[in-house]
Amino acid sequence: QVQLVESGGGLVQAGGSLRLSCAASGRTFSNYAMGWFRQAPGKEREFVAGISRRGSTYYADSVKGRFTISRDNAKNTMYLQMNSLKPEDTAVYSCAADAPPYSDFRTMDYWGKGTLVTVSS
Repeated sequence: QVQLVESGGGLVQAGGSLRLSCAASGRTFSNYAMGWFRQAPGKEREFVAGISRRGSTYYADSVKGRFTISRDNAKNTMYLQMNSLKPEDTAVYSCAADAPPYSDFRTMDYWGKGTLVTVSS
């Protein structure tokens, strides 16, 4: 099992930046594919970005070119650098882990509780 804890959310003006972190417990972090998801008020949860255990990255079209996902396996931590934030990026952002056999981020096995990002116009 792995426990995930997000941090770094907050209130930012449009055009600003935030960096989210996802700290994982356990010694098998490097075996997991990791992803960021978000859920805005009244909307379904959606995929934001994912990173394979080897470091390949994937992004939703809505954040491509603005967000960067990364991981540091030595620190058991994943990051999401968010630049050029827009009001429509406002959501609760959650990190999740995809254990083998990997599901291409369709079915995540472990979830954090989330951190709120609010972008004001």
